[in-house]
Amino acid sequence: MRLRLTAAIVLACAVVLMPIASSSGARVKVPTGFYGVAPQTTLTAEDARYMKAGGIETVRLSMSWPEIQPTANSPYNWAGVDQSVAIAASAGLRVLPSMGSTPRWLARKPTTLPIDNARQRAAWSAFLEAAVKRYGPGGEFWQPQTGGIGSVAYNPVSISPQPMREWQIWNEPNFFYFAYPVSTSRYAKLVTISSKAIKAARSGAKVVLAGLFGKPNAGGKRGMPAAKFLRQLYKTPGIKARFDGVSVHPYAIDTRELEEIVEGVHEVTVENRDRVGLYVTEMGWGSEDNFNQVAFEQGIRGQVRQLRGAYGYLLDNRRRLNLKQVHWFSWKDVDGYCNFCDSVGFFRKGSKFKAKPAWHSFVAITGGRARP
Repeated sequence: MRLRLTAAIVLACAVVLMPIASSSGARVKVPTGFYGVAPQTTLTAEDARYMKAGGIETVRLSMSWPEIQPTANSPYNWAGVDQSVAIAASAGLRVLPSMGSTPRWLARKPTTLPIDNARQRAAWSAFLEAAVKRYGPGGEFWQPQTGGIGSVAYNPVSISPQPMREWQIWNEPNFFYFAYPVSTSRYAKLVTISSKAIKAARSGAKVVLAGLFGKPNAGGKRGMPAAKFLRQLYKTPGIKARFDGVSVHPYAIDTRELEEIVEGVHEVTVENRDRVGLYVTEMGWGSEDNFNQVAFEQGIRGQVRQLRGAYGYLLDNRRRLNLKQVHWFSWKDVDGYCNFCDSVGFFRKGSKFKAKPAWHSFVAITGGRARP
């Protein structure tokens, strides 16, 4: 439910399957990259080692346009992105990027989608093309001789390239905190522009829709339920050809409500006869016992209970939903980002790795280890 800097992207061409236990205890197969996390802080090498040990294979990181191109005449500054991608690749982690946020030199607010004039559209397209050409298969980042991996002081020999193949367009466009006004027609234009730019830069690249916030507590121009937003989006002529994946952020009071949100989004794809991949690019509950004030906080035991229930449901229904990835939000607790961000992590805030019971429950699901 956040959008911030760091970086970039995901999945391999071939889908490799690995067995994992479902809620019933049966072994099910999930695609490589299925287990993901959306960190709130800049990725560190120690973070990446813990993630890999715990069974995480994909990291969802936000690629913030204003931080990469702060002024109209400035060259793209990929330094922060380069470092995060190199750290992830060093640990064998893939990266799924969330592309978004409009810089001040194009619009007064970052929540304004860059579609209103030729200058905005051209600048957004150029930004996407540059990112794909840098981090996609054969991209300059993966070529040490062009100043890619080597430029951030990582040994190229020790890094197995993890080129970016999937690109997520914006974050929660059905919620005013990330897009205003909330409008399916405006987002459809952004998807169309983005798809053309990305696929022109790399024909095999995949476009994933932004994660839709399940049930925003606002209406009109400020919010729209995920299923309703997606249903209206599908009414745009030709839009089905512009994306390869649908995404949802099913933040909910409990697992039962999460199921309702996910099923609602899935039903829309079925109605439109679109066997498209489904991505849960954020979900989570906080460990503070503050339910009456923050609905997504369930306490230490409640966080474990909801985590187990959510993954159990998603694993049991993965094939029917055509579910590709599930990302827990978040990695570590952080103050100040949202009303439950201070307790939604697997670990307590700080540089040390003080694991909560939820981390051990997650590792039991993935078959990973609690420590590197």
